[in-house]
Amino acid sequence: MKSILALTAALVLGLGIALGGYLAGDGFVKSRLGDRSVSVKGLSEREVKADLALWALRFVVTGNDLAETQAEVKRNADVVSNFLKSHGFSEDEVELQAPQVTDRLAQMYSSGQFDTRFIIAQQLVLRSTDVDKVAKANRDSSTLVEQGVVLSNEYGPVRPSYLFTKIAEVKPQMIEEATQRAREAAETFAADSGSRLGGIKRAWQGQFSIQPRDEIPGAQETEQVMKTVRVVSTIEYLLAD
Repeated sequence: MKSILALTAALVLGLGIALGGYLAGDGFVKSRLGDRSVSVKGLSEREVKADLALWALRFVVTGNDLAETQAEVKRNADVVSNFLKSHGFSEDEVELQAPQVTDRLAQMYSSGQFDTRFIIAQQLVLRSTDVDKVAKANRDSSTLVEQGVVLSNEYGPVRPSYLFTKIAEVKPQMIEEATQRAREAAETFAADSGSRLGGIKRAWQGQFSIQPRDEIPGAQETEQVMKTVRVVSTIEYLLAD
């Protein structure tokens, strides 16, 4: 009698486990089917022109006589200032920064012999929205060398930096375009898979990037007047039968 009861209990338990497993599995399948989705990317690009140019023209003079070295620095500053004026830049666009004077003998940890005692560095900073005019001046900058001014690249390149500052103006249209392209890709996928597109499950707005228009080896974005603004939106859409 006990063995029959035990067998019956085992059968009931087994049937319950099997039925529970079936229901759980069936529920899992339905959940997956009801949550089918596709993740797509939409790209938007714009070719833009820089609207601001910054150009730091730094020069360094060395010497053993402080007065003579200072006089040469002033001559360099006048040459550079006249060069910029000759290219049509106003005084408001040019800032002459304070000179930096180094006396090697006055340095605490200096040792050994020096060919020159004094080092004086100074720079003019040009800030202009006329990027074409700045680009032309940059092409003509070899005339500074002819006048005895050698620009220093100690703290960076001697070329101007061309910046695009109006990205906020192109953002709305580019986001709309990237979203539309993502939806078009999702609709194509849904049609190919015999489904129809549902609502948006998740969306990620990519970062806007500014890149050089001409991607030549070693090209820097700030060195080119023409640039490419790019954004990629990633959107996950639900799929329905």
